[in-house]
Amino acid sequence: MQSTIKKALIDPIELTKQLVAIESTTYYEGNCGAFLRDYLRDAGWEVETMPVAQHDPALAEGAVVPPRFNVYAQSKGAKPEVVFSTHFDTVPPYMPLREDAEYLHGRGTCDAKGILATQVAAADRLRAEGIDVGMLYVVGEERDSAGANEANKHPKGAKFLINGEPTENKLALGTKGALRVELRAKGKMAHSAYPELGDSAIEKLVHVMKDLLAMELPVDPVMGPSTLNIGVISGGHAPNVIADGAEALIIIRTVTSSDVVKKLVLDCVAGRVDVKFTLDLAFVRLRKVDVPGLETMVAKYATDIPSLTNWGEPLLLGPGTIHVAHTPDEKILKKDLLECVEHYVAVVKKLVG
Repeated sequence: MQSTIKKALIDPIELTKQLVAIESTTYYEGNCGAFLRDYLRDAGWEVETMPVAQHDPALAEGAVVPPRFNVYAQSKGAKPEVVFSTHFDTVPPYMPLREDAEYLHGRGTCDAKGILATQVAAADRLRAEGIDVGMLYVVGEERDSAGANEANKHPKGAKFLINGEPTENKLALGTKGALRVELRAKGKMAHSAYPELGDSAIEKLVHVMKDLLAMELPVDPVMGPSTLNIGVISGGHAPNVIADGAEALIIIRTVTSSDVVKKLVLDCVAGRVDVKFTLDLAFVRLRKVDVPGLETMVAKYATDIPSLTNWGEPLLLGPGTIHVAHTPDEKILKKDLLECVEHYVAVVKKLVG
């Protein structure tokens, strides 16, 4: 396989290493954005930045945090039909770069700085062959898609958007949506020896969650089943105190309209606790492009694609596996970076005919 890979004008392995060396957890992407802006300008691209508001309340006014912004690049005067896109923020905690013979290790190697580097290398290859593409790199994907939402106000008229997430170098046929649910129960505090004098918020919440776990969620023949995860539970004060408050944070990976799932949740809860829907990313079916050697898959996770609707018909493709993203063992195969450059080039050529 190695002998069939053409040398990219930009080395995606080296660029991945440079990007991963810069800490850019969500809200702290400024330094990485500045590096990317300067790198692309030095490589001969016309670059613009899109400021993105700082949403973390912990970052008080006056805090020493570099401004965050999206980066867009294209050839001067071009009107690209295809735009590459991914994000350069990462989940915490930051983990520095390590390298061995096969892998690059560290935060962002597969989610999604390695992907960004392969897209830059592919764009450079395509430019050398006379094919113009754009590149859109955003902040905030790991929290609230703030960068994508801002970018959606500034589309460039492209026909296609190739978004990058870890798909194991397979073209995604669809992505599941994400519906974040907050449940809050209220009760009355009392001494635990006299439960009849109180009203346990925790017991209310436990009964509701038991019913939610047993709830039948929609299934799609291509996308598969919806899934529900109870990620956080908190409440109460002490073992000998009846709890007067409790909450749970849940995420449902959707394969149908979120309105259908919201109704199922509300009917199941039936007013026993307060319900708030705090994130709603739609599931998306994606275009299939027939490229020799390019397999397909379904992404069970959500992406920025629902927030980039003005940037063209979406596709999803990238090196690396989601199974190690957000973990202490995040890593990416060097050969997968090189192979994905070839996939990106082939897909773009197919799209532009």
